[in-house]
Amino acid sequence: MSGLRHQDKVALITAATDGIGYAIAERLGKEGAKVVISSRKQKNVDAAVNNLRQQGIEVMGLVCHVGKKEHREALIQETVAKYGGIDILVSNAAVNPVYGPMLKVTTEEAWDKIFDINVKASFFLVKSAMPYMKNRKGASVILVSSIGGFTPDKSLGAYSTSKTAMFGLVKNLAVECAEFGVRVNGLAPGLIKTRFSKQLWDGRESEAVGFSIPLGRIGLPEDCGAVVSFLASDDAAFVVGENIVAAGGQLSRL
Repeated sequence: MSGLRHQDKVALITAATDGIGYAIAERLGKEGAKVVISSRKQKNVDAAVNNLRQQGIEVMGLVCHVGKKEHREALIQETVAKYGGIDILVSNAAVNPVYGPMLKVTTEEAWDKIFDINVKASFFLVKSAMPYMKNRKGASVILVSSIGGFTPDKSLGAYSTSKTAMFGLVKNLAVECAEFGVRVNGLAPGLIKTRFSKQLWDGRESEAVGFSIPLGRIGLPEDCGAVVSFLASDDAAFVVGENIVAAGGQLSRL
């Protein structure tokens, strides 16, 4: 950890009450950022805020369903009202309501839900935040996707497709936002030990080889927090439009 390299920055992270999002908020907060976390349930927000404050992190928590325009707008406006602007935006929310062969299990309703949350909400969150990020020194956006966007799992077809779309969203936003001095990059985690991915790893924690992870272990949320901290820092000042894979060596290419 490189000290307080995010001192006095304002970091907004969606879906940040557990798993990868929480680890990102914790890491940025420990490095000096004022963090704003959000999730759909008030009790989860309250618990995460309490845990972060016990570590000496300045944090505000808000309820936000990113699929709802009014929630996204309120999240941005309340953050700006409290802190005056946004330096780091991390879009981490994602859903996967179906599991199994894509052609067999994916309904139109499920497809719409996946793309509304995983792709559409990320774009409109960035669009709403940009007026409060542009021309702020070192401002940075990180969109969290998945290695599944590179190497699909046949049981996660629609989800994987949405994450491939996220790679393109990063590339396009990076070009436009660079004009405002805002860097946009993506994080593509591999198999990370979280509640969201529990169906994949539960009971198989020691089977990293079976998941083709050369490093020999399943990833931890903290591994993702470290990458986001780097991408949001001045150490990554010339990194723009990249989708960084954190997957312990799993193959990743389109």
